[in-house]
Amino acid sequence: MTRIAFIGLGNMGGGMAANQARAGHDVAAFDLSAKALEKAVGAGCVAAGSVAEAVKDAQIVITMLPAGPHVRSVYGDQVLANARKSALLIDCSTIDVDSARAVAEQARAAGFRFADAPVSGGIMAAEAGSLAFMVGCDDADFAAVEAALKPMARAVIHAGGHGAGQAAKICNNMLLGVSMLGTCEAFALAEKLGLAADRFFEIASQSSGQCWSVSTYCPVPGAGPSTPADRGYEGGFATALMLKDLKLAQEAAARAGASTPMGAQAEALYALFDANGFGGKDFSAILQLLRGRISELV
Repeated sequence: MTRIAFIGLGNMGGGMAANQARAGHDVAAFDLSAKALEKAVGAGCVAAGSVAEAVKDAQIVITMLPAGPHVRSVYGDQVLANARKSALLIDCSTIDVDSARAVAEQARAAGFRFADAPVSGGIMAAEAGSLAFMVGCDDADFAAVEAALKPMARAVIHAGGHGAGQAAKICNNMLLGVSMLGTCEAFALAEKLGLAADRFFEIASQSSGQCWSVSTYCPVPGAGPSTPADRGYEGGFATALMLKDLKLAQEAAARAGASTPMGAQAEALYALFDANGFGGKDFSAILQLLRGRISELV
């Protein structure tokens, strides 16, 4: 039985930790939220009183934290000082590339193996153990990282060295944000032109406009397979999280001198949607803004 420390039990981390417990691992879990910690215990984890307590005997440490400053602080102040040097450290948070590389260098200097391994798939995939992981780590460490992530994953892909996982996640989610806006605009226009949503779904999902946002995550209720749109745009991938990722992409683009005008426009539209109070709704709910029916989300 592998002893795993899991730090961060939010909407994504809670389901991920539960899958590690279901796989038969001994999971010491910690979160600042007592409610989240109680839920993890109900899923088979053991509550730890602090990060230090969780990691002290762990063979694998997995973190799922809100942002770069949290990752820097948790590793710099707590994990590296209390974990065994033999422990494999894996950060699954979505953060900026510079923070990922800085923490990796700090971990390496302290004698640890470290990987950045952000995820794609959303809350449902976290609960189902079907996330896609984009891994940045040394080549020699990837097999161990892949094995550690397997109970939570449908795919574990080695993106490259430290920071490459975060780079892949940022680019992927910028593409997703842009493609969802295009999908929503197309469905809104089809409606105005008198084309039924289910007919347009059937056509677009088999034509050159086909993409994941159309065929797998259709933003129109009842038009395709079940998605958050069929549940009042609840669950799934929150608008506030998409906005966070788009901001990370724009910050990275500015530092790298890359031109990302569509990404910038997507950020602006999701920021407007979030500012109207819909940060907790699934990001595909932006369809209602484009349709002029935002009041239906209240």
